[in-house]
Amino acid sequence: MKTTFTLLFLFFFCSGSIYAQNFEYGKFTKEELDMKIYANDSTADAVVLREFGSANIDLDNYTNESYVNFVYHTRIKILTKNGFNAANFVIERYIYDKKQDEISEIVATTYNYTDGYPKPTILPITQVFTEQKTRYLNLTKFTLPNLRPGSIIEISYRLRVNNIFNFKSWQFQDNIPKITSTYISSLPAIYNYNISLRGAQKLTSQKTELVRDCISIAGNKCDCSRSIYTMDNIPAFKEEDYMTAASNFKSAISFELQDVRHFSGGTTNYTKNWRDVDNELTSSREFGSQMKRTDLFTAQLPVILQNATDPLSKAKAVYAYIKKQIKWNHYLGKYSEFQIKKALETHSGNVGDINLALIAALSAAGIETEAVILSTRANGLVNSLYPVITDFDYVIAKVNIGDKSYLLDATEPLLPFGLLPLRCINGKGRVVNLKKPSYWFDLLASEKELTRSNLVASLSPDGKITGTLTTYSKGYAALERRQKIAAAGSADNYVQSLAERLTNIKVGNYKIDNIDSLDEYLIETYEVTMNSFDKPGLDKFFYNPYFLDRTTKNPFNLNERNYPVDLGAGVDRRVSITLTLPADYVFAEVPKNSAVGLPGNGGRYQTSATIDKNELTFSSLFTLNKPVYQPDEYLFLKALYSQVIQQQKTDLVLQKVK
Repeated sequence: MKTTFTLLFLFFFCSGSIYAQNFEYGKFTKEELDMKIYANDSTADAVVLREFGSANIDLDNYTNESYVNFVYHTRIKILTKNGFNAANFVIERYIYDKKQDEISEIVATTYNYTDGYPKPTILPITQVFTEQKTRYLNLTKFTLPNLRPGSIIEISYRLRVNNIFNFKSWQFQDNIPKITSTYISSLPAIYNYNISLRGAQKLTSQKTELVRDCISIAGNKCDCSRSIYTMDNIPAFKEEDYMTAASNFKSAISFELQDVRHFSGGTTNYTKNWRDVDNELTSSREFGSQMKRTDLFTAQLPVILQNATDPLSKAKAVYAYIKKQIKWNHYLGKYSEFQIKKALETHSGNVGDINLALIAALSAAGIETEAVILSTRANGLVNSLYPVITDFDYVIAKVNIGDKSYLLDATEPLLPFGLLPLRCINGKGRVVNLKKPSYWFDLLASEKELTRSNLVASLSPDGKITGTLTTYSKGYAALERRQKIAAAGSADNYVQSLAERLTNIKVGNYKIDNIDSLDEYLIETYEVTMNSFDKPGLDKFFYNPYFLDRTTKNPFNLNERNYPVDLGAGVDRRVSITLTLPADYVFAEVPKNSAVGLPGNGGRYQTSATIDKNELTFSSLFTLNKPVYQPDEYLFLKALYSQVIQQQKTDLVLQKVK
């Protein structure tokens, strides 16, 4: 469940005054010192005993610039060795207009309860490190020392945030449970923020009061709205496979600046409408101006399009050309970082450089092309209530040919035409046109993860199965396999690594077709030999036909999941086996066919087997027809996997004819 409320920062006043303050550093209760397990979650490896944060807008005395003054303090109980991870801290420090968020007053201590009182070990400041994550983000990292089960760790610090647009969000929920978490925001009356609470957990309390003359701005005293948000008994957020950014679902509160009302009477709007954003993007030197650089491709077009006769083949030729011309430097971005002319010259660029170049080249070829800005899966979902340009971290191309549209990303050399990388499959993108208003467009996978495996083999009396295995892959399955071949350096190396992983299967001669024909099935053919049993000559032995694509672990283990299962794309996996048996062996019983499915045609698993004389024909089908399953479908999906696992444990019994 996701709960959202929006406040247009109209003040809500409580009678009387609100009292809430930071807790005292290094002063513990007996219950905190003696805690062995957390009563509300006996499986917890660590628990946040207390957490406090406060943020207010302040003014720099030298530059007269506004900034957010943020104070953080937490105390955590380590319950097991697995809880040591809770002692790793990472603090994000963003860079705006070449100014980095500043961290100060870091205090970090580990307390171990010995000889009747807690003995502190203070983290040396020399063990605090800074890592450059991207050009716009640095990470301050440190790990608390002298950890043991039973330790209490405590940290506090102050952070100066130079960008007041997003104020300072607060995350109530994390990967370990919290007993209590309190956040205080103090916002001057002239600043009008949209405030959103997301996640399944509810606030325990929320109180707001008016504080008179809390700040002086340009010589004018200004009142503030001081709000206290408290959440108690917060369960740990359990991450599972097949989810987008955890930040989409953890209970948190965020702030986005809507407008500033000046003392002179005017107002500066920061929350814009899409018309404003469209104008900002199309007139930007790093975005719209790059889309218009069709002149850079005029001379090359006759060569690029020499074998193309129709709009689709022309689009494919341009797409292939850009993929070869500019190598992705693995930086994201909706804007061109170097400008596409330089990216073409240096053959390197970020996402914006590559895909804005693609848009310009397609336009130069006379193909209707638009830009689509989006937020990647790791970045989180975009705000659909009002435009927030900072929500978007990526740009792709949208090609319109006839009544069909194709979404293109030229950053990945092995992506077929029209297939997006899974990182881009995340809700909706905003289509930006140089001449028309922008609009939303669904970001959907154009193909499933599709595999077909076919084994034709014979079983000899000594237990060896010898035959030919052919696998057909398309969509994301083919992309993954082609990437592995490329990473291995050659098909020979890829097959060798494959043979090393398949410990029970020996791989002989092989053939791989369509490695470079990205729009076609990737076809792998192998001569294989495997042992079905270790002791030949037995009157009875067991054979399991699920050695191909066997499911041994259920990816869904929660009793309840409050966020969707997001696969990104549907799944279609099929296995077919034709096995010739020795003349003196038969199946003890005819294998039973099975079929289980999800409600609403959401997916199914079925098997069928037939025996004709000494030949077994076996097939299995596993499909997930929806890219996204909602929380109320979770238990059905979990049950489907459980039945698949149980079914695939079933052996077929062969016995010798007497």
